[in-house]
Amino acid sequence: MRPDARSYDLDDLRQRVMQEQGGAVDDSIPELADADADLCALALVLPDGTIRTSAQSSVPFSVQSAVKPFLFALALLDTEGEALDLVGIEPTGEAFDAIKLESGTGRPPNPMVNAGALLTASLVDGATVDERGERILRGLSAFAGRRLEVDESVARNEHLLGDRNHALAHLMRAEGTLHVSADDAVAVYARACAVLVDAEALAVMGATLACGGVNPVSGERVVSQSVARDVVSVMATCGVYDGSGRWMREVGIPAKSSVSGAIVLSAPGRLGAAVVSPPLDELGTSVRGRAACDALSVELDLHAFGTSAN
Repeated sequence: MRPDARSYDLDDLRQRVMQEQGGAVDDSIPELADADADLCALALVLPDGTIRTSAQSSVPFSVQSAVKPFLFALALLDTEGEALDLVGIEPTGEAFDAIKLESGTGRPPNPMVNAGALLTASLVDGATVDERGERILRGLSAFAGRRLEVDESVARNEHLLGDRNHALAHLMRAEGTLHVSADDAVAVYARACAVLVDAEALAVMGATLACGGVNPVSGERVVSQSVARDVVSVMATCGVYDGSGRWMREVGIPAKSSVSGAIVLSAPGRLGAAVVSPPLDELGTSVRGRAACDALSVELDLHAFGTSAN
């Protein structure tokens, strides 16, 4: 029989992974550079709405790249699936901000790299930067089951200091892939990355995808089952960038990493989970977060390709 996640001790797991001392916080913007390296929080959410949390699970942080699956979901929803024709779904084997588009099409390689997220953020409903930003905030809030807010300082610095994002946006404009201005695209994406979550909210968001698009806490259908399936599939193949293949072999849970140290997990039909700890490894993945995900996979039998009996 599979272990019962309802009785799983997340505080014990937190204490175990706190022994990991490697990695360094991201310094791409001042707010990330000032992050508390000792922050470590975990949460998991089950299909019946049960929430399990550790200490520090209500400490807020900017969602950063962990927003990408949800931007993809909203773009699929608002374009009635046409976003699948506008962005690729193949892993790149390169860094998340590589200046690279698909040869021959000019499309971003997948929605989990920066080019793809810039495009998907531009595809959500709204005629202006403000309208698209508000649409994204409403959508993320529905995934989380509560109203979320934007850290305006983070949004401003992500916009001003995101030179490679500006380069990617201009490149997509030149290829005819991006149909809003480069600056508008970066502004909307920067604001999405600056949305504040905590481990519990991010776990609910992951659980909404794992439950086929229905938020297990609020009961609201946020996206269709097919959209949730498509998003989780791309998380599995591309969510940890050029470490995605190793991640799925070893951890086996569709996930999305983030430079804020967050990792969101979606185990279809089983649970959603989140862990945050700012020190990152060389691939931009939380060191403690990776250790926690390894343990969750083994101790809750969550590997997608495991052979344990149900």
